[in-house]
Amino acid sequence: MAGADAAGRHSTRGRRAGSTRGSAKLSAVSETSSTDATRRTEILKTANTVIATTGLRSSLQQIADAAGILPGSLYHHFESKEAILVELIRLYHADLDRIGDVALEQLDEAEPGTVSERITALGCAIARCAVEHRAALQMSFYEGPSSDPELIELTARQPTKIQAAMLQTLRAGRWSGDIRADVDLPTLADRLCQSMLHVGLDVIRHNAPTDQLATLKCRIALEGLAAEPPSDADLDRSDAFVLADNIIESWVDTEGDTDLKAAHVRAVARTEFGRRGYEMTTIRDIASAAGLGTGTVYRIIGSKDELLMSIMLEFGRKVGGAWADIVRSKSTTVEKLDALSWLNINALDQFPDEFRIQLAWLRQSPPDSANPAWSFTTRIRQMKALLSEGIRAGEIHIDSADADMLTRCIIGEQWIPENILAEIGTRNALILARDTVLRGIAVRRS
Repeated sequence: MAGADAAGRHSTRGRRAGSTRGSAKLSAVSETSSTDATRRTEILKTANTVIATTGLRSSLQQIADAAGILPGSLYHHFESKEAILVELIRLYHADLDRIGDVALEQLDEAEPGTVSERITALGCAIARCAVEHRAALQMSFYEGPSSDPELIELTARQPTKIQAAMLQTLRAGRWSGDIRADVDLPTLADRLCQSMLHVGLDVIRHNAPTDQLATLKCRIALEGLAAEPPSDADLDRSDAFVLADNIIESWVDTEGDTDLKAAHVRAVARTEFGRRGYEMTTIRDIASAAGLGTGTVYRIIGSKDELLMSIMLEFGRKVGGAWADIVRSKSTTVEKLDALSWLNINALDQFPDEFRIQLAWLRQSPPDSANPAWSFTTRIRQMKALLSEGIRAGEIHIDSADADMLTRCIIGEQWIPENILAEIGTRNALILARDTVLRGIAVRRS
């Protein structure tokens, strides 16, 4: 009996010891799991910053160095760079979907606020998301930067939930009599969402606070820059618009290359740069698409930088020179802004690859870096002077304490998204630009 009691006590102590060891083991596993999750999150945040700053060609070594770990430790959390990119885009879309869901729920509230307040709140939320996920935002502008099928699918995914939320918000505004009846709401919702996502581009945001810039963009879209909303007929007759129209008609294929092979390589390179982005396109990619050997392409064109330069200088002469001519024309500020929009729309329509390359530079380069085709600092200076003149003359009724922010905002708003241009055509794209930049989409109250 005593032996049984002793055995029982010994068994109990064994179970307790085993239980303690088990608990300690589970605790260690839990702590390791928590540490791994924290480190994984830190790596993703670091990768987002590195890629947003240095572009999609950022290496795992760069990401590991920035995270303060060895590349081998990084592979413990992510099996490849593609795995990091996939996770970054997943998080981006999850945040956009959450924003859309919340906005739709708030529309059902008893007192959701005015339409202006709702559009601005949704716009600010989208803009904050774009700034937080800048790497994924850059990836969304191009085809997948690898052959990974999931990455290709994710980069092509459209932010349908925020577009649905914006559309429903606009419809509520139309029902209340606050949004004009003559604007196409689905197209407008797409335009506004893309405008808010562009707040995530460093060249547009620059040093401006995210909410402040998003609020200014929403105010311009709602109220319009023009103190007196101009009619299409009046704008079509302006000297600046006629000048722009003549310039656009003069855009013919003036490539003076007698070497057909060189012209072919340049045409292929334009397409590849526009599709993949300059930094992700290699001479090998261009040679393969052109049906030539890599060595042949080097002999014909030279380096990738020289190839880009040869493509973009002609584009710069056509579009950059036209911009300056329009700014110097004898027209009002509002008319000049309208003519510049028409110029951009037709540049995108006639030179889609060059225009994509140009926008890619603006998306990924420091705001003041040199560019072979388009001096951004010159455009900033010209636009700032143009807007200041319009404000002083009373033509523009939206002012901003930060002239640089207003300037970058207007330059950004003059870009009509490519998918919208393809869907509605150049003339309707111009009317959309007039509505969202000059006239405003809200019903003006006396």
